[in-house]
Amino acid sequence: MLRFLLIGIPDDIREKIVAGDLRGAEQEIRRKLERKDLKPDYIDRLLFELERIRRLRLEYNIVEEDAFRKFREEIPDLTRDEFRELMSRGKLDYRVVDGEIRFFKHFIFNFFKLNKDWGKRRARKEDEKREKARKLLFKHQDKIRELAEYRGGGYVFPIKFRLLHKVTINPGVVPVGEKVRVWIPFPRRCDLQPEIRFISASDKYYLSHEYSPQRTIYFEATVEENRSLEFWVEYEYTVYGYYRKIDPSKVEPYDKGNDIYVRYTTEQPPHIVFTPRLEKLAKEITLGENNPYLRAKKIFKWIISNITYNLPYEYSLYDCIPEFVYSERRGDCGMQALLFITLCRIAGIPARWQSGWYMNPIRHSMHDWAQFYIEPYGWLYADPSFGGSMPQERKEFYIGNIDHFRFVANGDISTQFDPPKRYFRSDPVDNQRGEIETDRDNLYYDKWRYEMKIIEYRELE
Repeated sequence: MLRFLLIGIPDDIREKIVAGDLRGAEQEIRRKLERKDLKPDYIDRLLFELERIRRLRLEYNIVEEDAFRKFREEIPDLTRDEFRELMSRGKLDYRVVDGEIRFFKHFIFNFFKLNKDWGKRRARKEDEKREKARKLLFKHQDKIRELAEYRGGGYVFPIKFRLLHKVTINPGVVPVGEKVRVWIPFPRRCDLQPEIRFISASDKYYLSHEYSPQRTIYFEATVEENRSLEFWVEYEYTVYGYYRKIDPSKVEPYDKGNDIYVRYTTEQPPHIVFTPRLEKLAKEITLGENNPYLRAKKIFKWIISNITYNLPYEYSLYDCIPEFVYSERRGDCGMQALLFITLCRIAGIPARWQSGWYMNPIRHSMHDWAQFYIEPYGWLYADPSFGGSMPQERKEFYIGNIDHFRFVANGDISTQFDPPKRYFRSDPVDNQRGEIETDRDNLYYDKWRYEMKIIEYRELE
């Protein structure tokens, strides 16, 4: 779906973007699009870059004075000279946008993640809700481990969730008389969540196959009046925790002709690609280790030891996510999962994507993780961003195992929906919030809102 990203944009356009001359880059792209001899993939590449420039402006949406004021709310004794020094040292994420300094919308969060020593000057108190959620997670991790060990390992401790997912299109965004097409993530059947039940929806709908790589419920409607437009779905599903002690001595070699091995050790451009730098890294990490499980474990440990969790741009703004994570040593959950998957595949370990939401009833959020395949154990789990955030004694829970606070909608990246989408997606990699388009274009996130609400949460044993 994104193979055209492998086509590089012309140097003159790239240089303008890097220099902050976004208007100039847009003008140059439009000038090139006037040519009649362009190939379809190259046209898509230029059109996508035009859209990415618009999205980049939304990422860098804070002017310097507002950035200083927001930062002073975190560090009340911060001086303007200190702020400018941090800027000059590259500690604050900003860039020039058409001649004006603009700061990244998550620059404060990322600053404190990357500069731990500044935490002592921070005025904001510890997030009590976050700590309560972590304590509940730790309690459930322990119960999952105890139950699984008692039963010999596997899926245990089921929980039933009832959820409402709603999207709301802002009034006036879609002209009266035009059609709107909406895709909302829907639970995908898998080992982690084998029981799913549709309850109700706002409109007539189409539900894609239960094993769809990126499962959705689809709506379409014609706008009849100038007001906000809502689409929603309510459903319930049962999800399990998973824990198993892996005995490395029992790990078997792969049958390299097996469909799983062939499919999940190959590249998926543009994000799962075996670049020279990543091939070198995978070789260095796994050097001297031939056991597939222990190789995967080494990759996991390298990521949680070397990559800092940071809030990124929207995924559509990256040409190759694992390359970015490796070079910058930072990334969010999905970016770390993609690096894990890529390094595993390079190392000859089948690995794949899984994503949706982390459904802790105290605090839930969008989340991505990975799976890797080990004979004779089958598909195991890897969540490097969670592993990296855990206390030392809990880090290894997330290499092989997983908690049950999960909602799975996606088992792959960058796949086409059913029914197919016509225009560039807002998130061309993942699907957690949903996607919306009209007869004319995609509707990006600045045109609509989403809500994921837990209606019921019940432990079944």
